[in-house]
Amino acid sequence: MGLISDTPLNRTYTDVFDTRGTLRARAHQGLTPSRSRIARGVAIAIGIALSIATPLDAKANDLAIKQLKELANYQLTDKQYACHNEIVHRESRWNYKAVGNLNGTKQVYGLYQMKTESLRVSTPIKQFWMYWHYVAHRYGHTAYDEPNYCNALQHLKTKGWQ
Repeated sequence: MGLISDTPLNRTYTDVFDTRGTLRARAHQGLTPSRSRIARGVAIAIGIALSIATPLDAKANDLAIKQLKELANYQLTDKQYACHNEIVHRESRWNYKAVGNLNGTKQVYGLYQMKTESLRVSTPIKQFWMYWHYVAHRYGHTAYDEPNYCNALQHLKTKGWQ
């Protein structure tokens, strides 16, 4: 019988004979982690990884929305800016990737929930300009030559869509 000479035996190891009759060292049972402890560690690692990844996407979304709000604030009077922001909040809750249904049949996309399918992959700035032209054409301009978002908001409320 050969002893495992390079493994020192001390209090933390137990002498055990394997099936060939050789002496081997095995860790004391109190030092072996249970399955639930291993699973808990894995779950914690996954949770940490997910919490690190999520803010990166959220930060990008926040930056895009911040830029959109700055553009709208620059282009619109205070009154039209407030109406514009209420429309966006009602339609998409500031989610430029939002997808909704129109009468349960056709999908609508983006911040303003428009029928144009290309809005699914459009930036918030492009969506702003598309909606700018739509509102100007459908609801007219104010005395300051800006689209009348307040008329659009009134129409939205009158129809009871939101």
